[in-house]
Amino acid sequence: MSYLEFFAVITGLIAVWLSAKEHISNWGIGLISVVLMGILFYQIQLYPDLFLQVFFFITNLLGWWNWRRPRKEEKNYKMELKVSSIKISEWMVLAVIVILSSSILGFFASNLHNILPKLFSLPSAFPYIDSCTTMLSIVATYLLIQKKVEAWILWILVDIICTYIYFVKGVKFLSIEYFIFTLIAFFGFYNWQKSMREVKHEASTSR
Repeated sequence: MSYLEFFAVITGLIAVWLSAKEHISNWGIGLISVVLMGILFYQIQLYPDLFLQVFFFITNLLGWWNWRRPRKEEKNYKMELKVSSIKISEWMVLAVIVILSSSILGFFASNLHNILPKLFSLPSAFPYIDSCTTMLSIVATYLLIQKKVEAWILWILVDIICTYIYFVKGVKFLSIEYFIFTLIAFFGFYNWQKSMREVKHEASTSR
């Protein structure tokens, strides 16, 4: 285990735990984590995950802004964005997007060492599985920015798969981190559901 992996894991754990607790500072800690993760993924040839960190860097900024400055009807008692849920039709659209984009990205990742051999000298590891978790992570992050409770369902799936991938790739500490992420994701799902019920109860009693 390198110092890079250690600090990437620790900051990542803190950021996810703060997200589960609905604490807005998760986005700031997340910025530090994604930079360290990006460097690590380049070193171990998980290129879709490397590209994903660029996306995460931007979405950490967007998430902070969106949670801090919601519209009036979207505010909770802390004057921040409240937890809500998505419709079944939205689930279906997101599922189609993930399937198609994972297939395209997986094909691209599997040929990246041929397209840009000087930059990517080794073949991508698990190109299609890694691409799938990448796209699921993008969708989950989008839902997290919107404070949709379903984000945690996707994070549970992503974290279970990544626990296996990183274990096989030999980054054991990162694998342990994602196992802990899985537990935190279960807690996040429970905590956000509780928060959503409280918001609905508050709204019904204020009428």
